[in-house]
Amino acid sequence: KHEERLCRPRGRLPARCAWFLQELPSFLVPALLLALRSPPRLEPLGCRLLCCLFCWHYFYRTFIYPFFTRGRPFPLQLLFFGTLFCIYNGFLQGYYLIYCAEYPNDWCTDIRFTSGLLLFLLGMGINIHSDLLLRQLRKPGEVTYKIPQGGLFTYVSGANYFGEIVEWFGFAIATWSLPAFAFAFFTLCCIGPRAYHHHRYYLKTFTDYPKSRKALIPFVF
Repeated sequence: KHEERLCRPRGRLPARCAWFLQELPSFLVPALLLALRSPPRLEPLGCRLLCCLFCWHYFYRTFIYPFFTRGRPFPLQLLFFGTLFCIYNGFLQGYYLIYCAEYPNDWCTDIRFTSGLLLFLLGMGINIHSDLLLRQLRKPGEVTYKIPQGGLFTYVSGANYFGEIVEWFGFAIATWSLPAFAFAFFTLCCIGPRAYHHHRYYLKTFTDYPKSRKALIPFVF
């Protein structure tokens, strides 16, 4: 959308294939770490649930989302760096939860876990619903951009990004760990500006774009 020079015919993959390849390491690496650990360190219950939350998100991103997306072909340069990040982050989060994390037996009743879990589920719900609304904008074969409508898009241009940021900050609170907070902070720094540039793009491209919408955070930014 913002850098057409990256989208030359010889330098891109179909969106479905690219999303699958990019997101796969974030699911596969923790699974391999778990398989290589003997016995697996997933006690107590809170630790198992946290690991499942991370893998659940990337199972959706790897095996469900790519097969419904109708996005434009994906630049290989972005695919390469995205895959590198997913390998590193999958290893970082998985290694911490499987090999390093220590939680008390009652962690799943701790206010940090319960509040973080609620934020994670809220953010994931917003993210999935916003992706659904974006997919419905295009008919099969279309690659043109249209104004998103409905859901949280009523208030912000980057509803899908807002949902993902909420999701990973919820995960960080539930995990209460440096690796998870680092991931949440990186997510904010990465897709926050992306939401802002998408907002500017919509304002510049569509004369009828709602002026009351914010870029990322409802009623604030």
